[in-house]
Amino acid sequence: MKLALTFFAIFTISFSGLAQDLPVEYKVVTVVESIVPGGMGRSRIIETKSDVVIGNATTERTNGKDSQQGKVKRKDLKVDELSETKLLNFYSLTGINFQNIASNDALIAAKINELGKDGWKLLFVTSGVESNAGSQDGEGIFITRLVFSKS
Repeated sequence: MKLALTFFAIFTISFSGLAQDLPVEYKVVTVVESIVPGGMGRSRIIETKSDVVIGNATTERTNGKDSQQGKVKRKDLKVDELSETKLLNFYSLTGINFQNIASNDALIAAKINELGKDGWKLLFVTSGVESNAGSQDGEGIFITRLVFSKS
């Protein structure tokens, strides 16, 4: 019995060490849900399908003051390949629409399940809101970023 436990421990430690050495890939999926009264906004699940080179957007400062970011053109940073999944808006003409929220939850869960089947693991979720600031604003979004990893 002790011999079997010893072999099991060595086997487990060996494979856990190997798993840590595998390269990890990350993916960010963004959910944008409109908070525009009357259902006039646009809500989507956005997933990038393009690889980018971070060095194309990064510059170095040598003295802390001189930035070369002006040389980085915004048009060169935009990706061309992405998927958009249409979602419903939080508001309809009569106000907040709970059926829309439940429908969005189902679509977001379906996306998470799809990525899980493809080997992606949900690491964490972060969200933020820019809400209606009063009668003169009338605009807002609820944004959620889902961060996944895969070995």
